Amino acid sequence: MSRLREEAGSALVEFVFVALVVFLPLVYVVAGFSAVQRGVFASTEAAREAGRAIGTAPDVASGLARAERAAQLAVEDQSVDATDVRVQYAPDGATCDAAGTYTPTLTPGERFSVCVTVTVRIPLLPAFIDANTATGQFVVERDRYVDG
Repeated sequence: MSRLREEAGSALVEFVFVALVVFLPLVYVVAGFSAVQRGVFASTEAAREAGRAIGTAPDVASGLARAERAAQLAVEDQSVDATDVRVQYAPDGATCDAAGTYTPTLTPGERFSVCVTVTVRIPLLPAFIDANTATGQFVVERDRYVDG
């Protein structure tokens, strides 16, 4: 009985130690993964919405503006900072690595890719660490039978 009295309260100390050593890093890892996944969802959805916006635009200037705004709204919808969004275009068959030098002409039957890159911020990391990016790609095919 005296031996049990000597160990009174040790379970509380062990629980606090395990909580600090195991549970806090686990919660941080889950928060980090969810931030990255949110960025991937945001970039994919932004590329889709930007592609739909530019694909249905009447002219290039309004299409580019529509695509930019649609991408920003889609990224904000995923609770990602919309200041780190880049919308670029790639020719048909190219990957997003080739994006940036191509500008769509919106001619009937034209195919091109919309590439949206979102910088993902991991919680509790400094702002200058921005190497975590997610890129979404959406292939647009303009209708062959459009007016104009």
